[in-house]
Amino acid sequence: MIRECNLEDISDGRTYGLNDMVKADTGNCNGCFKCCTDMGSSIVLDPYDIWQLKQGLKKSFQELISEGIIELNMVDGLTLPNLRMNDEKRCTFLNEDGRCSIHKIRPGICRLFPLGRVYDGTGFKYFLQKDQCIKENRAKIKVKKWIDVETVEVNQTFINEWHYFIRNIGDRIIEFKKAGRGENINDISMFVLNSFYISGIAIKGNMSESNISKEDIYRIFIKRINKSKQIIDEVFG
Repeated sequence: MIRECNLEDISDGRTYGLNDMVKADTGNCNGCFKCCTDMGSSIVLDPYDIWQLKQGLKKSFQELISEGIIELNMVDGLTLPNLRMNDEKRCTFLNEDGRCSIHKIRPGICRLFPLGRVYDGTGFKYFLQKDQCIKENRAKIKVKKWIDVETVEVNQTFINEWHYFIRNIGDRIIEFKKAGRGENINDISMFVLNSFYISGIAIKGNMSESNISKEDIYRIFIKRINKSKQIIDEVFG
């Protein structure tokens, strides 16, 4: 989800790289799960998030929706999936003890919190969100350790490519609206949903999705982004 705002208004005024220390360590969030409550549709999922959920829970994209685990909402002009809150406005993966039941495969937004990302046109840095986490006396921790992802370099490349891909499509959708091309908006939204969320990973030979490395999954999505750019240019102009 893209936010247009002043960084000084929502952060401590600094940006951080992977090897910088930041006061984000919540000490395992003992006794607190506020950030897993009443989040509405804000936990938007990228293609890698969905791939992890499908593999970890052994469910298809359709099953994730039909079982109320995720839902679809409009985000920056596109129909994208997000984690669903239950009737008590709590994340569906929050257990009775107030702990995340999918912590090892939790989405990227959850890994970040209370950090966020700020993009400069070519890449991004991290920032510490102000007044979002209520945990007091947070300790300093290296950003790379806090976000806790394997193969962090290719992870960063994927995140960056996905952000600017979605942003570019959002700009096109604005142009389509001005030109009265509503049918193109629906078509391009379904193309993204099918290509990156509903479709599986095409793998040659006898290897299955569950056996392929996480790094290779990132690389497959990066290639798919680049291929999709070409298709969108050719089909939608």
